[in-house]
Amino acid sequence: MTSKSKGALDGSVVAVAGAGGPAGRATLMRLAERGATVVAADADPARLVEAVDAARYAHGGATVTGETVDLLDPEATRAWADRTEKEFGRVDGLVHLVGGWRGSKTFADAPLADWEVLHNLLIRTVQHTSLAFHDALGRSGRGRYVLISAAGAGKPTAGNAAYAAAKAAAEAWTLALADAFKKEGGESGPQAAAAILVVKALVHDAMRAERPNAKFAGFTDVNDLAEAIVGVWDRPAEEVNGHRLWLTPQP
Repeated sequence: MTSKSKGALDGSVVAVAGAGGPAGRATLMRLAERGATVVAADADPARLVEAVDAARYAHGGATVTGETVDLLDPEATRAWADRTEKEFGRVDGLVHLVGGWRGSKTFADAPLADWEVLHNLLIRTVQHTSLAFHDALGRSGRGRYVLISAAGAGKPTAGNAAYAAAKAAAEAWTLALADAFKKEGGESGPQAAAAILVVKALVHDAMRAERPNAKFAGFTDVNDLAEAIVGVWDRPAEEVNGHRLWLTPQP
């Protein structure tokens, strides 16, 4: 890796929602390595502390902060965005890593309670973070909203109805944000961008250790996802705004 790529986010401030999981840990590490000030949030305080401490330890001198935020509360989410911009002077990105999965063996077996759970985790959190950070990202000059989605959103299977529908709705909401950025940019083009990174599923070292014989075909390693996330800032806003960026073969 070149020294240029390491510091490509120097001076940037990036918020990460859902930072406590394996993908969040990898993303915090990569953002810190690239020179960003990282502002992490998660609903699980213990996981969040571990992720933040790991990123700080791996990259001494990096500014990595964390706080527990209820992203299902729009006012709490907006307060988080406002605090972040006030404390650090700018917000250059929001990476949305809040996840969740529910599935059933058949379509007929799908409990509608799964939809209630996934509607909150996968849609409401996108609505609240995008609305809360929209203005700050527009002021940044290089703002990026990055959603992680799944290939199943466009090709749902019988047992994944609720999950695929929620992911598809989250994508639609993010594409609407992208259209807002496009309109706000006028003739000069968008200054901020909303992009969707599409994976089949994610894999990390603990999963491989638990299932040493599994192939995980088409899965994206969380470290590769983190690399793709920071790469969104390496490209002009117009190239990524409103685009689905595929990290797995497109079905």
